[in-house]
Amino acid sequence: MHFLSNSMRSQDYDRLYLSPPHLGRHELNYVHKAIEDNWVAPAGPNLAGFEADICAAVGVPYCVALSSGTAAIHLGLLVLGVGPGDEVLCPSFTFVATANPVVYLGATPVFVDSEPDTWNLCPERLREAILDRLAQGKKPKALIVVHLYGMPAKLPEILAVAKEFDIPILEDAAEALGSEWQQQPLGGFGRVGVFSFNGNKILTTSGGGALVTYDRALAEKARFLATQAKDDAPHYQHSQTGYNYRLSNILAGIGRGQMELLEERVKRRRQIFDWYREHLSRLPGITVALAPEPAGSRSNRWLTTILVNPADPDADAPARPVTPETLRLHLETRNIESRPLWKPLHLQPLFASAPTYGGAVCADLFARGLCLPSGTAMGEGELRRVKEALAEALG
Repeated sequence: MHFLSNSMRSQDYDRLYLSPPHLGRHELNYVHKAIEDNWVAPAGPNLAGFEADICAAVGVPYCVALSSGTAAIHLGLLVLGVGPGDEVLCPSFTFVATANPVVYLGATPVFVDSEPDTWNLCPERLREAILDRLAQGKKPKALIVVHLYGMPAKLPEILAVAKEFDIPILEDAAEALGSEWQQQPLGGFGRVGVFSFNGNKILTTSGGGALVTYDRALAEKARFLATQAKDDAPHYQHSQTGYNYRLSNILAGIGRGQMELLEERVKRRRQIFDWYREHLSRLPGITVALAPEPAGSRSNRWLTTILVNPADPDADAPARPVTPETLRLHLETRNIESRPLWKPLHLQPLFASAPTYGGAVCADLFARGLCLPSGTAMGEGELRRVKEALAEALG
C-alpha cells in the first residue's frame, strides 16, 4: 500500500495504545448490583469481595483495597514505621511512584542499581549500599523491591540480604499481578506487598491499588489510616493523621469482574511477548528483551520491551542511526504508541541529591530500551502493524 506522507499515514489506522484497559462482560454485573443496592461509597460488598479475591489470587490472608498503588506504598511504608529522617532502599530503575511516598514521609530514598538479567534490584549493589549506610551510622528502615514489567526480581538473593541485616521488605508488585516465583504469586514475599489497578495495568479498576500482608495488625493499621484514622467513638474523633485512601464499592466491582479474567489476561500477555520475540528476531539492530525468565519463575509479561543493540565498531555507520527515540517517533507516524523504559530515578532532577549505588546498568537500559504495545485485546493484525513499522524504521 502506498502512502503520500507519514502525516497522512498516521491517520489511516486507529490509535494503537501501549497498554489500554481491557474490560470483559463480568464487570457490569458487579457495578449494576452496587448501583441497584446504593453501595457507591468506599464501603460495601464489592469492596470486601475484591479484597477476598486478591487474597485468594496472591495467597495471603489480608488485603486492603485502596485508591491507588501509590497510596498502598505510602501506607505500607507508614505501617513499617518509616518516618522523618529515615532512609529507604529503593531501585533506581522504576516509576517515580515507587519513591515518591518515601518523600511524603520525610524520609530519604537510597537508590540501588539494577542487574542485567531481570533489570531489577542488584543484590550485590544492595549489599554494598547497606554496608555503606551502616558505616555512616544510618541503618535503612525499609527496602522496596520492584518486579519491573512483571519480571520477578532475584528474590532468593535479595531476601537473604534483607534477612541478614534485618531490614523489612515492601514488595512493589504494581506491575506484577499474576507473576510467580517458585509457583508462588508475587506480592507475598515481603512484610507488605503492593499492587496497582491503574488503567494501564494487566487488570484495572480505572484507578486503584491494594496492600497485602500476612500480618493482621499491619492490615488493620493500614485500613484504619486509609479511612481518615477515625477512632472508635460515636462522634468523629481522631488521634492520628489519616488519609482518604479507600477504594469505592463501584470501582471494586470492576475489580471483581477483572479478577475473574486474571489467568486469561496473563496468558494473552505472554502470547504477545512470544509473538514479538519470534517475529522481531528477524529485524536487524534490536532484541526483544527480558528473556528468558529466571528458573522457577513466571512473568506476566505486562509490557514487551526491546533494546537497540550497540553499534558494531567495525561496521560501517548506518545511513540512519537507530535509537529508541527514532523508533518511537517513527511508530508515532503510524499512530502507534510506544514509550521509553523508565528513566532511572537517580537521574531525575527531583532526586538529584539522593544517595545512589551504581547506576550504569539502569542508565544503559534507559538509553537503549523501548516498550511496545502489549494490550491483551491486540490481534494478529495489530501486532503485524507494529512489526512492519519497526521494519520500516530499521530498514
